[in-house]
Amino acid sequence: MPVITDVRPALPASVALEREELFPIREVARLTGVNPVTLRAWERRYGLIQPTRTESGHRLYSMTDIERVRSIVDWIDRGVAVSKVGKILAKTEPMKTLAHLIPDDLVQADYIQWQEQVQRAVNSFDDQELDRVYGQIFSSYALPVVFQDILMPLWLQMLQRQDAFGQTSEWLFFDGFLRAKVLQRIVVLRGSQPRKVIVSALAGQCRELELLVAALFLSGHEAGVRVLTTGQPFDELTLVCEKIKPQALVLFSNHAPTPELPRRLNRLALSLDCQLMLAGDAADLAQDSLAGSSVGCLGNEGATMRQRMNQFLAGTLDT
Repeated sequence: MPVITDVRPALPASVALEREELFPIREVARLTGVNPVTLRAWERRYGLIQPTRTESGHRLYSMTDIERVRSIVDWIDRGVAVSKVGKILAKTEPMKTLAHLIPDDLVQADYIQWQEQVQRAVNSFDDQELDRVYGQIFSSYALPVVFQDILMPLWLQMLQRQDAFGQTSEWLFFDGFLRAKVLQRIVVLRGSQPRKVIVSALAGQCRELELLVAALFLSGHEAGVRVLTTGQPFDELTLVCEKIKPQALVLFSNHAPTPELPRRLNRLALSLDCQLMLAGDAADLAQDSLAGSSVGCLGNEGATMRQRMNQFLAGTLDT
């Protein structure tokens, strides 16, 4: 008679991989472009990744681990030292976890379903179907959810996964579609009202769509927003503001701030007749170094950026 116990035999590695969707280090290296030596260093030296181990000691990585590796690469590409990435992830990932806990599983599944519909339209280069799905998403969710939870994560995934034939063309198609739609919405929101806010990128520190989405978050019927073309010279911003006479100049960056950025911003602020603000990931990273200055930090979350900007303009929020 067989003996029934609570102990399950160890699964073969191949079965575990299939059931738990775990990947060996060589596959992670192929998917992310980060070589195994670097992956091990990030684990041992900095504790940035914590893969599971087989009984024989082989590392196995989940999809969450792989996305974390991509996040690490993204921050390093923006100029953040690898030794500082852990602190940034520790700050941002609890917010992501909380965002996944607040909505129920059905809401998260709905986000994924919309992304899959968008992906299918992009794969087919079907602009009419993409426009239809885009309209349905906007009719279902508020602006920050549309971009922060549905469209921009998919856009970033496609940007990072251009290793197969045709994927670059698909990303360019999707990127061009979104840029046109976002710019159109900015113009509609602005209407004929004075352009009180100028939004400009710090040169080379974001893609055009990221700048446009930030400008859209800042747009509203109470503040007309004008976006300057990416590549705008920093030293000519004072001249532009003298001509347009805005209430605020918002600089946007998704890169780590350079050591000299606070000094440059403070010097620029002295030359302006309007308020100077910083938005994007750089705003969070530079907040401590700009504390007590006249430069306002708006952060990188859609609703928060607009709220802080309006408070700064109304004089009800200190830098």
